[in-house]
Amino acid sequence: MKQFWVDLRPWRKDLATTALESGADALVVDDAERVRELGRVTTIAENGDLVPGKDVFEVEIVDKASEEEALRLSRQGYTIVRTRDWTVIPLENLVAQSDRIVAAVANAGEARVALTVLERGVAGILLATDDPAEVRRVAKTVAGAGEEVPLVPFEVTRIVPVGMGDRVCVDTCSLLADGEGMLVGNTSSAFLMVHPETLENPYVAPRPFRVNAGAVHAYILLPGGKTAYLADLAVGDKVLVAEHTGTTHDAVVGRVKIERRPLLLVEAKAGDATVSLVLQNAETIRLVRPDGTAVSVAALAVGDTVLGSVAEGGRHFGVAVKETILEK
Repeated sequence: MKQFWVDLRPWRKDLATTALESGADALVVDDAERVRELGRVTTIAENGDLVPGKDVFEVEIVDKASEEEALRLSRQGYTIVRTRDWTVIPLENLVAQSDRIVAAVANAGEARVALTVLERGVAGILLATDDPAEVRRVAKTVAGAGEEVPLVPFEVTRIVPVGMGDRVCVDTCSLLADGEGMLVGNTSSAFLMVHPETLENPYVAPRPFRVNAGAVHAYILLPGGKTAYLADLAVGDKVLVAEHTGTTHDAVVGRVKIERRPLLLVEAKAGDATVSLVLQNAETIRLVRPDGTAVSVAALAVGDTVLGSVAEGGRHFGVAVKETILEK
């Protein structure tokens, strides 16, 4: 998840309001009290939530020595870097070695470049501008810079009812779209893409904010390559929503519903990789075909192709680890 920060030095109330309305993650200010009068957001100030020189650092890149200083400071906290002529090379060098680099930019074009450096991009953007419209433009640029998830077609090999169990509906604070979905699997090594309830159905109204994601034990892929058990999701958590093209964005969990329902096991393969997922056995639960269309588990057949993702298996509190772990 990329950070979007706005530099409000000197103070501009209209820019602060626009930044808050645009979803800024943090505001850099001289006095945090001014921000607290407007809303709740992380402040970077001497009296803020994060303190300059202690939690957040600033470095102007003018030579190799200052580049090395930025790298050293990034081991202690987020480091804002500025380049006099907005040269990309120092950013590439820093991004290759650190995931705490925040690039100071003046517009959406510079933000777009920084967010795509070495494909990985900087950890965040610090925008300094006098134009509220530019704040909104950069906010959209950052929001659209979600991580790419490599999706692969899986061939369905087995579909079998497995009896009753508890399944989880993940209700988000966003309206999801056709062709999107959450990546969920019985193990942390492979996931299937589960479609949101966006489609018309003769039995129930669409719930475009909802993904009926699977049984309580299943893993869901989160931003940053982490995972969580579906049963552990809570209000305010962020989940990863993928498009069938592989681009992603975050969504905030607004509610989690766990109910006892009949369940269905779906297994599939892609080359040497296998994936399985236990889902509710109902016509409103859908997987995603490679072209982005949805297929109901009630109509799913062996030999059908659906989208999924292969990951490095083995997790410790949701983080991938290199150790001997067998999941089956």
